[in-house]
Amino acid sequence: MTEDESNTAAEDLAKRLRLLLDVVDAETGTEPTFTQIARFLEGRGMNLSRSRWTYMVNGHRYVQDRPLFEGLAAFFDVDPGFLAGDAGAETPAKVSAQLDLVRAMRNARVKTYAARTLGDISPNALQAISRFLDAEMSPTSPGARDHIADVGATDT
Repeated sequence: MTEDESNTAAEDLAKRLRLLLDVVDAETGTEPTFTQIARFLEGRGMNLSRSRWTYMVNGHRYVQDRPLFEGLAAFFDVDPGFLAGDAGAETPAKVSAQLDLVRAMRNARVKTYAARTLGDISPNALQAISRFLDAEMSPTSPGARDHIADVGATDT
């Protein structure tokens, strides 16, 4: 693996890990801590140092540790292949669902902001803006597809 490939793989792993952290945060209201993750892995006979976790989640170094990926996948309740970035590994349904939820929440915030900022605007203009935002932020819009690709989704 070349240095560029290693850097790209490290960044992709970091994106998938941050996405999974966001999913847990959305499901539970709090992001899992390093301590929670390390204790879970310790219960499975694995050791994860804080520094290793930090460079993994920040994309500073690529890790090729299948048992660690399997342990982390168990913690996040996803397929180890997704976490490892295996070719053909699908984005877990709960991750896709959370992406849809986050997209809808962002859409609602943008609409609210636009309505507050624009102040006295006709209902027709507000509906036109709302339709435009819905189209732009739909799961099939090019921007949404780019976001899913950015987080390491490999299914088409």
